Amino acid sequence: MDAVLVGADRLGNIPEVLAEFGLKIRHHITGRDPKHQRQAQRLPGGTDVVILFTDFLGHNVMKAYRDAARDSGVPVVACRRSVCALKTALEGCGAVKCAACPRAK
Repeated sequence: MDAVLVGADRLGNIPEVLAEFGLKIRHHITGRDPKHQRQAQRLPGGTDVVILFTDFLGHNVMKAYRDAARDSGVPVVACRRSVCALKTALEGCGAVKCAACPRAK
């Protein structure tokens, strides 16, 4: 599955956590560019899930990507940019399953 990540300048260990859930990063958007706040956003083709890092995003950017995901029929996961918060959000969303989790088999 392909994920679009919105928010955060650096991802740190996030790619490894996503790999545990069978996700790979299709595109990473920091959200700092002023055009992200003014334009209606489009998701890259083949996007399976949008992950919003809420502690690094303004409300306008978050709303733009939520709307784009809704229009594309793609689930949205919102969490803080920490490994624990991301794991909890992904486990709770139901859109993806942890590949290492015994319940997933």
